[in-house]
Amino acid sequence: MTRTIVVQMSEAERRLLVVLNQVFEIEKKLSLHGDPNNLGRNINRIKDAMEELSFFYEDPTGQDFQETRTDLEATISGKGTEGLKVVEVIKPIIRVGQRDLSRVVQKGIVVVEAVNESKGE
Repeated sequence: MTRTIVVQMSEAERRLLVVLNQVFEIEKKLSLHGDPNNLGRNINRIKDAMEELSFFYEDPTGQDFQETRTDLEATISGKGTEGLKVVEVIKPIIRVGQRDLSRVVQKGIVVVEAVNESKGE
């Protein structure tokens, strides 16, 4: 069972969230438009530096979605409400701690869709 704990954050920690959200957006754009200038390497260095500060993000694209998930806020696209998958990530899940033991400091904001609808059925 996953639990979300709301924690007070310092101004510096809030600024780190802004940076991680921007890094996520840049990564998303690079995946859509390609990376001819090899910016991905620089992005990975920024992510590594953030992880040294115990901050990292998770991109839940393609993951199954259940209403019991406490780390995501979802908007359902289409008519189906069963067999939902994350089809778009507006904001990633940001966590603090180690990868195997962390807490959510920013819920992911996503769009979910029934699996059979995305296939056009």
